[in-house]
Amino acid sequence: MEWKPAQLDVSCPPDLVLTNNLDVDPDFADNFARCARWCADGSSFLVQCENRAFQLFYFPDILQGTQFFVHHKRTFPQSSAVVNFAWYPGASSNNAPAYCFVASVRDCPVKLLDASDGRLRASYPIIDHRERFIAPHSLAFNLTADKLYCGFEDAIEIFDIQQPGEGDRLPTTPSKKSKDGLKGIISSIAFSSSYDYYAIGSLSPSSQAMDNIALYSESNQAAIMPIGGAYSHSGVTQLKFNPTKPHILYAAFRRHDAIYAWDLRSDTSVPVKVFRMSPNSRKTLTNQKIEFDIDCAGRWLSVGDQNGCVSMFDLGDSDELDSEQSSVISPQNIAPEMTFNAHGDVVSCVAFQPLHSNLLSASGSRHFDEDIREGGSNSSDGDSTDQESDSESQNIIAVPRRRPLPYVKDSSLKLWSFDPTRTVHHV
Repeated sequence: MEWKPAQLDVSCPPDLVLTNNLDVDPDFADNFARCARWCADGSSFLVQCENRAFQLFYFPDILQGTQFFVHHKRTFPQSSAVVNFAWYPGASSNNAPAYCFVASVRDCPVKLLDASDGRLRASYPIIDHRERFIAPHSLAFNLTADKLYCGFEDAIEIFDIQQPGEGDRLPTTPSKKSKDGLKGIISSIAFSSSYDYYAIGSLSPSSQAMDNIALYSESNQAAIMPIGGAYSHSGVTQLKFNPTKPHILYAAFRRHDAIYAWDLRSDTSVPVKVFRMSPNSRKTLTNQKIEFDIDCAGRWLSVGDQNGCVSMFDLGDSDELDSEQSSVISPQNIAPEMTFNAHGDVVSCVAFQPLHSNLLSASGSRHFDEDIREGGSNSSDGDSTDQESDSESQNIIAVPRRRPLPYVKDSSLKLWSFDPTRTVHHV
């Protein structure tokens, strides 16, 4: 039987089929999800949490009656803050050897963890000139799943998965003073699904002298071309290739309300399309990383914003260039096909379920109430005269005010259904 990708119906808002919360942490009341990602077969998804832990949720392929059931399975606490993680390609709960993921934890080697119980399978250390462990900001497996690429400041460390230990370092710039290459923290690495190249992006804003996105060849580990030009003037937060059009590269930038698309067969200094979110998202742009996703058929792009909305963009053939348009003068702005309210806080991540017409969204962000002031009013105002007389003979120590603890408005996980055959809502 021939497998066909799930069809998504965006003619009307999706059905909310499930709302779930993170497992309660008594020591971290305002916990929230940084990002959530499905494993390859969609049987489970892993959540990177603010409280230095991973939480695994199980999603059975068989639906009981007309309702979805997703339950928290395990929590994997870490020794320090979690920077990033990535599933092993082909990870499946039905295949124990492949059911694992790599995690970047601050001040620790890169860990290969078993997703069934969280045990450590292997370590891949990245050590700086002071003999300290470096936690990479980006993690990616190559297409053959035998190499792990880790991006950090001005370099990429490449590990052989089968041989734990030190890897091979690939500098992205000749030196710190050089204007060539890619400078700053390598914040994202993405592999093309069909070609011998991968894209890397830097978190440092680009200047007129250099770009902050570059294309590299995996066979000889050499830079092929810069990407972005004047359109990549901000730090890159995410790169992703279209699964069915491996020559189309998408990029998200810090404090931007748009996703940019480049056709690598044309002039890479100008994007082909710019997918802009709702105009309201321009009012207050967050520094928080917001991850977008593309479905396995390469048809739909989804991304959230800081207003709690999720936008759906129809890729279709809109990214393709005609033979007469090989030289693009300016990109075309694309409006979302549909936008719907999903959460009451920043939508930090969206992820398409690989086998079904479902979209997972996660929300949460740190908020500080400026009206909260600990300690109350200054009770010594009435004694100011006496204090002035004694100020010359006494050393007055000023105690700084404590910053109020952050709180979260909405830290939920939601599953949305775009099934064209749906008839009822299930929450």
